[in-house]
Amino acid sequence: MAANSQLPVLSGESGLARYLQEIRKFPVLEADEEYMLAKRWQEHADVNAAQRLVTSHLRLVAKVASGYRGYGLPLSELISEGNIGMMQAVKKFEPDRGFRLATYAIWWIRASIQEYILHSWSLVKIGTTAAQKKLFFNLRKIKNKLQLMEEGDLPQEKVKEIAQQLQVSDREVVEMNRRLSQGDFSLNTTIREDGDGEWQDWLVEASANQEIVLGEEQENNQRRQMVSTAFRILKPRERDILIDRRLKDNPATLDELSKKHGISRERVRQIEARAFEKLQQAIKKQIDNPPILAALPRPSSDL
Repeated sequence: MAANSQLPVLSGESGLARYLQEIRKFPVLEADEEYMLAKRWQEHADVNAAQRLVTSHLRLVAKVASGYRGYGLPLSELISEGNIGMMQAVKKFEPDRGFRLATYAIWWIRASIQEYILHSWSLVKIGTTAAQKKLFFNLRKIKNKLQLMEEGDLPQEKVKEIAQQLQVSDREVVEMNRRLSQGDFSLNTTIREDGDGEWQDWLVEASANQEIVLGEEQENNQRRQMVSTAFRILKPRERDILIDRRLKDNPATLDELSKKHGISRERVRQIEARAFEKLQQAIKKQIDNPPILAALPRPSSDL
């Protein structure tokens, strides 16, 4: 999807305030209008239709991007990357599947922004594991839920709780917390040299709108579906042991499962480890090749 002069230009942090003003001028599309525009792009490669689809969702991109502003990267860059994801979403959107563009686009917007963050942070290497990426993007959220608002090292009992929840080591939690604590971007930073206005004054309305709520609901449903699908590859005993050991509020001990299945404690541990590895691989395969994306056609010409 090539750039076009009709799209608002975001020229760095200095032009962010003006850009946020400009994108407010584009109205949100009604469902029927959105459908017709999407069909015009899909069937006739109508660039003007695609432009309207993109511009009507620029505020959504800015809202999603603002949720990643704590990673020390300029908000303007996050929005720019989110816009790329938005364009890809329009390019691949299939209106006849029955859901709104915003619901589908959120996946692309988040994926584009997260990929940019991962490549921009020096602490995240190309070989970062899926668990470490999950830790990177979820540590702040978990700290907020646990009401751990103070800077500095986490209490040891909280480190263990977070490590267990995200399936990483205690050391990884401690190191990630220290690194993330160094890169926060202040929303109270003034926009102009005269001290008039702060960045927080230009953030998109924080309250969730219906499109975002629906998008998050669909994303959660997709995650549950992926886990459910992945579980089908496990043998009955593998599934039982993994559920008893990892998915229950009060996990069973190796001794309990050893007696239940008539095998040794070490054999239970081996089955659990193998089952969890198979589950991870199955989920990763679905993430790398999402069914919803694979099923969508790609228009022959670019915007």
